[in-house]
Amino acid sequence: MSITDRFAAAARHHDAQIAAMGLTIWVGSEPTFTDRTAHSPEWLSQALGGDKERRAEALLGGLCRRHAGGVVLRSVGRQYPGEEQPRWNLGLYRRRDGASIWHGPPDPLLSLSDPTAASGRGDAFDLDGWASALAAELAARSLLVTPLAAAAPRERRLLMRADAALSFPDTDDPRLRRASVHARATPASGLHDELAEAGAYLFILGCHEVDGRPTARIELPLFAGVALFLAVLESVAEASLASQVATLILAGYPPPVDATVEWTTVTPDPAVIEINSAPSVDAADFLVRSRKIHAAAAEQGLAPYRLYFNGAVADSGGGGQITLGGPSPAASPFLLEPRLLPRLVRFFNRHPALSYLYSHDFVGSSGQSVRADERGGDAFDELCLAVDLLEREDDLSPELLWHSLAPFLCDAAGNSHRAEMNIEKLWNPFLAGRGKQGLVEFRALRMQHTPERATALACLLRAVTAMLARESTTLPLIDWGRELHARFALPFYLERDLDEVLQALAAAGVELGEAIRAVLLRDEFRCWGQVPLPGCTLEIRRALEFWPLLGDSASPEQGGTSRLVDASTARVELRLRPGDGGDLVDAWQIVVAGVTLPMRHEHDSQGPLRVYGLRYRSFVPSWGLHPALRAQVPVQLRLRHPGHAVDHVVTLHEWRPDPIAYAGLPEDLAAAGERRAERVRLEVLPPDPDDELRCGPVSGLGPFCLDLRCLPGQGRHPAGTHES
Repeated sequence: MSITDRFAAAARHHDAQIAAMGLTIWVGSEPTFTDRTAHSPEWLSQALGGDKERRAEALLGGLCRRHAGGVVLRSVGRQYPGEEQPRWNLGLYRRRDGASIWHGPPDPLLSLSDPTAASGRGDAFDLDGWASALAAELAARSLLVTPLAAAAPRERRLLMRADAALSFPDTDDPRLRRASVHARATPASGLHDELAEAGAYLFILGCHEVDGRPTARIELPLFAGVALFLAVLESVAEASLASQVATLILAGYPPPVDATVEWTTVTPDPAVIEINSAPSVDAADFLVRSRKIHAAAAEQGLAPYRLYFNGAVADSGGGGQITLGGPSPAASPFLLEPRLLPRLVRFFNRHPALSYLYSHDFVGSSGQSVRADERGGDAFDELCLAVDLLEREDDLSPELLWHSLAPFLCDAAGNSHRAEMNIEKLWNPFLAGRGKQGLVEFRALRMQHTPERATALACLLRAVTAMLARESTTLPLIDWGRELHARFALPFYLERDLDEVLQALAAAGVELGEAIRAVLLRDEFRCWGQVPLPGCTLEIRRALEFWPLLGDSASPEQGGTSRLVDASTARVELRLRPGDGGDLVDAWQIVVAGVTLPMRHEHDSQGPLRVYGLRYRSFVPSWGLHPALRAQVPVQLRLRHPGHAVDHVVTLHEWRPDPIAYAGLPEDLAAAGERRAERVRLEVLPPDPDDELRCGPVSGLGPFCLDLRCLPGQGRHPAGTHES
């Protein structure tokens, strides 16, 4: 059996375990992709512009080819502060049973992703005839239709109602002349269709130019129920075919969704294209969906990661969030077992690996996925009381659950969308139309490079959720204090913590298969280099750094959607590991800037080793903290052993050691690995007689890390002498 087949089998076994526990846990995701070779604003920082929409259309076309029987809907997208209109939003609407949902004219975007597809004649069509045919088709389904006066020469309007007991609005009602929902700002209260809420459904039919060809376009109103929406889609398809419409754009409000249909959207976000995947019923389905999404993105030259000039590997620039829930809000595991969410809060608090091991680069108290215990001592004390009070409740309602935990599952400014565990769609009364869905979104996840990696994380989160849904243990929260951002900044301690999580899952009967565990434990992109030494090996890994936010992010004067962060501090983890048949590592010393690092004695599956961290300023930002602090690169490690007459000097460079600029970005992941490795240089030198060790207390020296920024003598660097 191939590795791919073994992984798929492990996912199916995981699903069988969850089902045997009597649990239904659906899983959704929001994978993000970028053009990693582009330098234009829409692929670096901006949400809109350039060729992004065109490539998103082609990407959705690829998804359509892989998911037969669906229909393309161009619904109104999200609108963010500082934006005048909603963003575009391309979607694929399908039946979950695979039955065809659409037999009408294709959307013109389908020809973008498939050069062999027929693009349609693009002939002109009779707009009046099309409107009359649609009115007749709706009437044939016992739906009442009234034509309205045309608002524009190339536009027709129809008003429909499904309930004969309701009266139509007066013809002079200004709502009947409303502008397209795509062309007007979304109010702060959310997206509304007042006519539809009153039982009157407004259709706007028009003729638009697409690539120089006339194309039919219909803007659909907001529907609350799937059955009526599907009947309308059938009417639109029949009327369009009868009217010789060659291509058709279906636009307007988002469609209704229940357990029988699925809705996948492709939307713009800063620097990326985001795919809001329809939720999967289990991990096996999630794996299949993820593979199709990654394949469709790759066809358009879009990647789930970025490569920097120096070989560092980052995510796409967007997130890789995973959402858990059920087939309906009432069937959500978080509402069926209300004590599950407080248990998750406790479990994540006790296992920082779930917060940091798979996270994006911007973590910590001001990051994009703030832990509930990262907001200071007072907030932590109140959180402890909140979960204890919930545990005492005999009848824990969804309202009480959400109201009790929402103040803590957010960042310092109260933004729940920057919480590690986002419950804004659990049972939120303030998020109209979207707040009460029984969903919990896990945001401390970078965009994963492969579908298997994303699926492994989905299995991990589902297994933890299943275990806690059937477990009544309520362990107290841990006040980690400074240790949270010291011990758990180092990959070694995160990996050891993950091992404890996996052991707990195995003991609870939801052990993850070997193929899944192997993917979860793979961490090759953090590896900077390995240096062979006499009898041992020095392993160098990129560790976490908790970048501080500059200024008051909550200040209304700051404006905009971006936040200024000082990312000039870097942290690495050093591991000294005995080689095969080599001597123990205890006698080795690592000296940095005159400080002997107090390497910690640890043990992992490979045997004994020593671990420690090193923190330094990698560059001087144009605007940031500590303007008097110089850059501290390259970093030099001097390794000494009493049994050797020479020192082994390892130099860590942020960029290539020679003064030659990189010719361009790395071509692929292998080339990136080569660039990382060449930044680590080893020299064997005689001991430096002038090298004096610092004595007494050392500023910046902690139990897990030495912060070079705190050492005396770290003033402004002479001009032109630091790496950049």
